[in-house]
Amino acid sequence: MKRITVLLADDHTIVREGLRALLQLEADMEVVGEACNGHQAVAFASKLVPDVVVMDLAMPLLNGLEALKRIRASTPASTKVLVLSSYDEEAYAQQARALGASGYLVKQSDAHILAVAIREIHQGRVYFKPIKPVSLQCP
Repeated sequence: MKRITVLLADDHTIVREGLRALLQLEADMEVVGEACNGHQAVAFASKLVPDVVVMDLAMPLLNGLEALKRIRASTPASTKVLVLSSYDEEAYAQQARALGASGYLVKQSDAHILAVAIREIHQGRVYFKPIKPVSLQCP
């Protein structure tokens, strides 16, 4: 069985280690690299060509949206990007989708949802967890 290769991109070491530990429990997934900033995410995605990049939006040196844009330009369509962010606002998910993300998951989600989302986008579907809409009007 071919395993789904995953690149993790998050500037928090403890988050990357936690994600790696979660994904190591999945028999059909293999973490092939970790990036701690947007520049590394782009470079590693281009070099490793993983099936899925799991990427935070708030990263140093190059934010996740710009990194997403560059990854989409430098990797084949078979490399999918799943944004994993603490930002639970619809505008971020829409922007990520417009830049080529195949999925958007908030970090407040249940842990098992990560593997579900990775499998979904690897199979060519999209996975956008319900996000809170942002009201632009005062209450």
